[in-house]
Amino acid sequence: MTQYSTVVDVLRTHSKNLPDKIAYRFLADGETESGSLTYQQLETQVQAIAAQLQAISAPGDRILLVYPYTAGLEFIASFFGCLYAGAIAITMNPIRDKETIIQLLERAEACQATIVLTIGSLKTQIQEKVAKVPELATKISALNWIAIEDIPLAKASEWVEPDINSETLAFFQHTSGSTGKPKGVMVSHGNILHNSEVIYKALEHSPDSRFVSWLPMFHDMGLIGGVLQPMYGGFPSTLMSPVALIQKPIRWLQAVSKYRATTSGGPNFAYDLVARQATPEQLKELDFSAWDVAFSGAETVRAATLERFFQALKPYGFKWEAFYPCYGMAESTLLITGGKKSQPPIIKYLDAEALEENRAVDSDDKSRSVVGCGRVWLGDEIIIVNSETNSLQPDGEIGEIWMAGDAIGQGYWQQPEATEKFFKAFIGDRGPFLRTGDLGFIEDDELFITGRIKDVMILWGRYRYPQDIEVTVEKAHPALRPCNGAAFSIEADDDERLVIVQEVERSFVRKLNVEEVVGAIRQAVAQEHTVEVYAIALIKTGSISKTTSGKIQRQACRKKFLEGTLNVVGEWRLPQQESSVSDLASS
Repeated sequence: MTQYSTVVDVLRTHSKNLPDKIAYRFLADGETESGSLTYQQLETQVQAIAAQLQAISAPGDRILLVYPYTAGLEFIASFFGCLYAGAIAITMNPIRDKETIIQLLERAEACQATIVLTIGSLKTQIQEKVAKVPELATKISALNWIAIEDIPLAKASEWVEPDINSETLAFFQHTSGSTGKPKGVMVSHGNILHNSEVIYKALEHSPDSRFVSWLPMFHDMGLIGGVLQPMYGGFPSTLMSPVALIQKPIRWLQAVSKYRATTSGGPNFAYDLVARQATPEQLKELDFSAWDVAFSGAETVRAATLERFFQALKPYGFKWEAFYPCYGMAESTLLITGGKKSQPPIIKYLDAEALEENRAVDSDDKSRSVVGCGRVWLGDEIIIVNSETNSLQPDGEIGEIWMAGDAIGQGYWQQPEATEKFFKAFIGDRGPFLRTGDLGFIEDDELFITGRIKDVMILWGRYRYPQDIEVTVEKAHPALRPCNGAAFSIEADDDERLVIVQEVERSFVRKLNVEEVVGAIRQAVAQEHTVEVYAIALIKTGSISKTTSGKIQRQACRKKFLEGTLNVVGEWRLPQQESSVSDLASS
């Protein structure tokens, strides 16, 4: 597929050669097909959107895409519309409340974006939400909001093919803004095409492949995997909202069975959720014999989860060798490593104490397992580096994972220092490499992930910054003391679990209603972050660990929590087998 120079070339080719073939179908409620697009229908919409953008913007302008989860086809048309206009697409989380509206405005300012593509109903909702906040209303009205359903298809005839090439920027994949301004990874057309070819080769896709995805399209795995990979390979993708999975996990499996998906997957939590909740009664009419790539990435791949999922679906045609553990990140467009399709997961058992010291030592004790995430493809390279000495680690030794390859983004938008630090690392004169911030080791060309350098957590398939969750917690109940909480993760029940340590206001300590406060925290975290809280420790006023400058010491809090040395005034832990995120998030 080396004939492509840009992503525009891909859709243009399919529209010409496969005009009536279904490119995407969408299940608005996770079950019922609410719409579909052939390649030709999609390109007509895309050209109309692009023509509208070309009339009011210049090549290289940043365009914000703001859509609800239920507007999947509209998001896809808008994304390709930006590329057809020679513009840069800026993806956004769905807008829910005042805080996410503020995030939208911050994103627009950071990217110097003045145009927003959306749907009319969401545009109206946002205007209503800010109507009583003059400052926000003024800023929102200053943006040029375009509801794409108002763009006539006849405008497609006005589209002019842009002057773009493989080096032209296609979109920004943003990181969290928890520790400062959000950083937009600059991803070029060439980055997308190279990573798409890597995924196509590694997963052994073909024109006969079929994809099912519930993953958020504004996130790298959902966009590159669920949207752009099927487009690149010329095979259909059936899409649904992630909310549909949370509300009723069996919907994912029903879609895989109904549409005879050959490829589908997601983070470990989704496999765990389905394995725990799907019943034989729900599964008995389903058939997974066509499913030969069940990819698992974005968070730690758990051997126990794979086994639970396999045992639950084995009677209905699911094969153990279908599991496809992999590793990637937004800075590398998506996929960094993946194994051979026909190879079953590689599982190693390591000494837990040695692992906490970043040493990989084989053990007969199966209490701590690590799952291999494959190797690099098509000339890409990974090395393991001792980040303290800036030297290569030998095979089998744990260090920071560095990567080189044509899928690595161009850096962070207008963040030269961060770009220099993370995208331009060298070992002597060897480089540049991308510093991933992840820890791991290589054995027999197989990459094993063992942890992360920073406080950032991976929960429910996404990196989570503790600052975001801490802000949510402190606002959940008046008994909680602002700026005096810590969020961190621990290994529990064979998974990465969220723990909250939070000071209580002095006036509430003696009359503390622990059940009420815990309920408020759990609900707030579930609604804002779609994450389940595993344990909560409410502690005495003034007792949380801090640096001399007043910063929360999360790792010190974690250590005290595990040792049981916190000054606790109330505590709670998730009962075994309880899983309530979907109930809380939908309430």
